[in-house]
Amino acid sequence: TRTRLSFELAQKRLSADIVNFSASSSSVKKGETLVDTVNNILAMKVDMVVMRHPHPGAPHFLSKKVKTSIINAGDGTHEHPTQAILDTFSLRERLGNNLEGKRIAIVGDIRHSRVAISNILALQLLGATVRVCGPATLIPKHMKDLGVEVSHDLDETLIWADAVNMLRIQLERQGGPNSIAFFPSIREYTNGFGLTQQRLDKLDKQLTILHPGPINRGVEISSEIADGEHSVILDQVENGVASRMAVMYLLARQ
Repeated sequence: TRTRLSFELAQKRLSADIVNFSASSSSVKKGETLVDTVNNILAMKVDMVVMRHPHPGAPHFLSKKVKTSIINAGDGTHEHPTQAILDTFSLRERLGNNLEGKRIAIVGDIRHSRVAISNILALQLLGATVRVCGPATLIPKHMKDLGVEVSHDLDETLIWADAVNMLRIQLERQGGPNSIAFFPSIREYTNGFGLTQQRLDKLDKQLTILHPGPINRGVEISSEIADGEHSVILDQVENGVASRMAVMYLLARQ
């Protein structure tokens, strides 16, 4: 919902005309292929497609089949490029334009997060050092192959980091909202990897706190931290509109 609203506001502020549709209410439900559906839309002279899809790689596949700009608004557990753009922009506002050598931690459900991979690639491109932190069951084995540090100790990671991006536990990808498949309990997860004021009070520095949303307050982050002065969570939301305006403006000029 946040991503769709952000894109819609960005489009309206660029004076674009918007047409929304979902697969559940389109001819895809009747057996039409994704390519045929999009080609029918393009036949109505649509200039750009913003696409969120549950299957990894769907936007890339579509971009090879149709002649228009495709913006990936999130594809399954794969990537979320515009989130990475707004996250790095928010970091640069707080830490300075040069992220070279900055230490950024991404904490939580890395396994099921499309935000994590896009952030890792963007941060590395800007010269930052990236560490992922969470239970071993929620960190894919290929993380080290990406040149990313891996930790299972949140307190040590907070000492190491200049900023931390907290990710929620995606229970819906573990079999349902009441399913817990990768750790014993929510309480145990929070004890080990929840960001609280007590944890931050142990530090001799101030950390910049990010979260892509939605927030599960009291699980991966306490309300006190989410709403605190070092949180840039609402800045991320605000910057999302501007970042997506920039992406669409640049693509429209091509």
